[in-house]
Amino acid sequence: MSYTAFRAHAYLHHIGLCSSKPNELANFYKTALNMKKARSGTGWILEGNNRKISISKRSKPDFGFAAFACQDIGSLNLLKKSILSKGVKIIEDNQSLFKKQNFAILDHDKNKIYFGVSDKRKEPLSDLHGPLQHITFSSKNVNNFIEFYRDILGFKVSDKVVNKNGDLTTCFMRSSQEHHTVACFLSKKAGLDHHSYEAGTWEEIKNWCDHFGNEKIELFWGPGRHGPGNNLFAFIEDSDKNKIEISGELEIIHDRPVKIWPHEPRTLNLWGKAFMRS
Repeated sequence: MSYTAFRAHAYLHHIGLCSSKPNELANFYKTALNMKKARSGTGWILEGNNRKISISKRSKPDFGFAAFACQDIGSLNLLKKSILSKGVKIIEDNQSLFKKQNFAILDHDKNKIYFGVSDKRKEPLSDLHGPLQHITFSSKNVNNFIEFYRDILGFKVSDKVVNKNGDLTTCFMRSSQEHHTVACFLSKKAGLDHHSYEAGTWEEIKNWCDHFGNEKIELFWGPGRHGPGNNLFAFIEDSDKNKIEISGELEIIHDRPVKIWPHEPRTLNLWGKAFMRS
């Protein structure tokens, strides 16, 4: 039997971003997400309560990687063995923020995905609650996304969005009972769509929005409520135009069939205007 990301209780531990102006981007996250900033080689590491970002220098802004933590070394090794058995090439370059064993793979769109184990050291304190919770990609082929993340990595499908022709335009997948830890939107280009932080409650989202207001950071989208996941949300953009979501009340799934949603603005925002990708 294949060992899966779901069985390994994999959760989004940190992400990597690339920027032509890494110091400017790092300063943005230091302020916007209330994180501590530290030099790391030619780039920076930002840390807050259960949220970490690695920023490195590149000629133009780009997605670096997503890093998922497994519950322990045993589950990490079992997941690695399962992935290898399916013919996927393993990359072991140790460029993530994991301090122990880790490995990486490239998905169907060449996005770099790490798996490792958290060192569980004490993290910088912040007055704002918002653990890093999920990452969402854009892709020219959402069906390929599902095949890779479900059949190779072992994420479970929560919800799908289809257009009038029955074509798949969005998919939400999970590696725990939380509605999604990865998702994908149909788009004309592949890469990062957004990364999300789970504030938990409406009160905490209000605190985040007040914080953004105090720092003169305008909301890009929201507040609103998504259909899939039923979560509250507010979006901002960083200095490189990467989109950041502050989320709350994300659905917890125990046992239900996959839901199918229509490709329409109301699916993305039950309260009002939607940011449509396609």
